[in-house]
Amino acid sequence: MSANLNALLERLKAHQRDLILAMAEHDGMPASSALRQVAELENVIAAVEAVAGEEVNRARKAR
Repeated sequence: MSANLNALLERLKAHQRDLILAMAEHDGMPASSALRQVAELENVIAAVEAVAGEEVNRARKAR
């Protein structure tokens, strides 16, 4: 995985983790907007991981 993709992935995961931990600090259901942000981050994380996997496969085939 390229350094840029890895750095992006780590930033996204850290932000998602921070949101989840902040939601856990409060009683009751989190705000819908916070839940949406976590879900959107999950989708972006999955997309970045897919692109990273494609890049690894592409690099292997180029050898």
